[in-house]
Amino acid sequence: MEALKNFIYEYRGAIIGGLIAIVILCTRLYMLIVGIILIALGIFIGNYIQKNKYEVKEKIKNLIDRL
Repeated sequence: MEALKNFIYEYRGAIIGGLIAIVILCTRLYMLIVGIILIALGIFIGNYIQKNKYEVKEKIKNLIDRL
């Protein structure tokens, strides 16, 4: 019994994380999380392109020339 208590005490963070992951998977909440990440990534990329318009144009031009 003492070994089980020590195991739970030592790995309680991993156990809680695993339970949260199971709940997220069962409720399909991961689709919402992936959507939010994609929206944030799109905002970041759009902002970067807007602020560095000429550098991005040159990088795209060089990439097309390589192909």
